[in-house]
Amino acid sequence: MSSITSLEAHRAQPQLDTLQQIFERQRFAFERNLMPSAEERRQNLRKLKQATLRYKDDLAEAVSRDFGCRSRDETMIGDILPSLNQINYLIKNVKRWMKPSKRHSSPLLQPSSAFVVYQPLGVVGIVAPWNYPIQLVLSPLATALAAGNRAMIKTSEFTPETNKVLTRLLAESFEQDHVALVEGEADVAQAFTRLPFDHLLFTGSTAVGRHVMRAAADNLTPVTLELGGKSPAIVSDSVPIEDAVERIAFGKTLNAGQTCIAPDYVLCPASRMDEFVTAFQRRIARMYPRLRDNEQYTAIVNDRQYARLRRYLDEAREKGARVIEINPASETLEDVRKLPVTLVLDCNDDMLLGQEEIFGPILPVVPYDTLDDALEYVRRRPRPLALYYFDYDEERQRYVLEHTHAGGVSINDTLFHIGQDDMPFGGVGPSGIGRYHGHEGFLTFSHAKSVHRKGRFNSARFIYPPYGAMNKLVYRLFMR
Repeated sequence: MSSITSLEAHRAQPQLDTLQQIFERQRFAFERNLMPSAEERRQNLRKLKQATLRYKDDLAEAVSRDFGCRSRDETMIGDILPSLNQINYLIKNVKRWMKPSKRHSSPLLQPSSAFVVYQPLGVVGIVAPWNYPIQLVLSPLATALAAGNRAMIKTSEFTPETNKVLTRLLAESFEQDHVALVEGEADVAQAFTRLPFDHLLFTGSTAVGRHVMRAAADNLTPVTLELGGKSPAIVSDSVPIEDAVERIAFGKTLNAGQTCIAPDYVLCPASRMDEFVTAFQRRIARMYPRLRDNEQYTAIVNDRQYARLRRYLDEAREKGARVIEINPASETLEDVRKLPVTLVLDCNDDMLLGQEEIFGPILPVVPYDTLDDALEYVRRRPRPLALYYFDYDEERQRYVLEHTHAGGVSINDTLFHIGQDDMPFGGVGPSGIGRYHGHEGFLTFSHAKSVHRKGRFNSARFIYPPYGAMNKLVYRLFMR
């Protein structure tokens, strides 16, 4: 679909058709090609890659318009490059992953062979959020295509400009019975999640994830829920404070903290609190000496989210917290929806900042006395999507890994475990169900079909009815 006329028709089609009709067209198309070859899948991935490269500048500009100001570099770091890396990784490995997996055949069933065939599920539904509106569309889409599926995508209503570019990108690469992008408000999202998909992937809040799971349950649709939660960063009593601060500051300020795996709060030794606060203020001032007209500092996506974050801070102040805004040039920022990176001390569980996922550039810093105290603080709370530990002592690193639960962990770093293409990504408990990325993503969007194969000779005939002496002999042999 390269002509302007056909492209515009393609863009309008999801608005004209019902979601059910689009779903049925994809299901019908899938049934005509139940097992796409490795080369077909690679070709689909190459088309997606080339279209992403072609539209990368348009996408970066569109995301910035949606946010009011979003750093082009952050769009490259957080959206474009991870998507391209994931596509390249899938192209390289999908042929190997598709090969049947040989399994051990039981002595009871000899002579026979056993193997597993990885078959596409069919039509996959993808519900994407607003915070990384490119990567969280393209990465799961690429994984679904690598597994041989068709896909329908529901994008966020908060990013209409990005959605327009993504619609053009996908329309130039795929027919609608292969990949379809739909937009709309909450009512469209609800109808979308009620479709009888063969698998549904949702990325978003824990609260909405519960509704998605209920809707999917009516169709017994399996789900992957990529949620969030309060991801801790634990600073040890021995790590150089500048090392920890540098990496926590990056993880917290990327996309102005609007990242599901951003450090939500810091656990810092009580004896190092002043040192941490001073070093953190100095680091942020160096990264962002000005905020208002600085295109490298991202705005909060919309008025609703900005008001929510301000409400969290106002309530914390009222309840006795010490709030430290890092605004080096003392600029007025409300009208451009930029929120300074803000440290909060003396935060407690009675405050919204202690209860809710923050999802913005606000960082509570909580003191602890011993490492076991810090780990107990984490364990008393819902299991987070990510955990960060800063310590160069490998024995203590191992201790932390063995005494905490989290979807993923970075040691002496933040965020970048999600960029490891050969590792799964997913939550645990309230932070998510299931995982994708890499080989695990291929498996998530595939059905592992067990196959038992026999030849002409049928050894099982010796235990067929009528049962008698031969059965007893076989039982004795195998029980021995």
